[in-house]
Amino acid sequence: MTITTCAARVALAAAGAIALAVGPAAAGPQGFDHTYQAYATLLASHVHDGRVDYQKLVADRAALVEITSSFGAVDGPAERAWPREERLAFWINAYNLFTLQAIVDHYPIQAGWFTLGPRNSIRQIAGVWDRLKWRVAGRQVTLDDIEHRILRPEFKEPRIHFAVNCASVGCPPLRAEPYRAGSLTAQLDDNARAYLASAQGMRIDGKTLVVTSILKWYGEDFLGAYASASEGGRTRREAAVLGVVKAFGPPAAARLAGDSTVRVRFLDYDWSLNDVDRTR
Repeated sequence: MTITTCAARVALAAAGAIALAVGPAAAGPQGFDHTYQAYATLLASHVHDGRVDYQKLVADRAALVEITSSFGAVDGPAERAWPREERLAFWINAYNLFTLQAIVDHYPIQAGWFTLGPRNSIRQIAGVWDRLKWRVAGRQVTLDDIEHRILRPEFKEPRIHFAVNCASVGCPPLRAEPYRAGSLTAQLDDNARAYLASAQGMRIDGKTLVVTSILKWYGEDFLGAYASASEGGRTRREAAVLGVVKAFGPPAAARLAGDSTVRVRFLDYDWSLNDVDRTR
């Protein structure tokens, strides 16, 4: 054995020891932790019944920043080579994570005296969707970039609208766990059912289904998968709304969605911050 060969083997052994010591989650971009263990711990500690304890999260800001940094460390080409479900879970988690970071960075939210709308709202953060930028997978992106230039056009999965969280009471609640590739379909379906069973997602008013404005704003995303589920001379968008209710609504609402005389209206959206209720 030559001195050069011996040295090379020693170096390889040392590298292997280091890799074992740091573990897969800290092994660099190629070793990104798709189980999201650190993020799972953070969510479990701060999300309760869909509400976020932002005051406590501010105190744990260092942990939040560390998780955000791990998303930024992912290599772009490596991310694009991941399987579809891993990529989809990653970008949904990124959106929700950066939304939490935006709130924490501005908490408590201070609104101007002449501000319209809820004073304790993400909408009071200037440029929160289109100017604040985050580094992730080799890109500098805004929240709008993630939603409208990555998630919607690349994955064409309408159920993301029941998963991305805008830190508002009217939004589908933030799960107290990350999205993971192996359970993603079940998580998205569960979100849709839970949201449409809530007062923020849908209500029945006689022969009228009053549904979330999300289905009005993003109705086109549901056309391909759900418009064919309803007939009767309706517009395709309305047919898609009824198709979503048939697929995910509570039994009474799903039955009503199949009635040819049912009407559809949209709920006002509650932009109040999804903070925990400290008055209880």
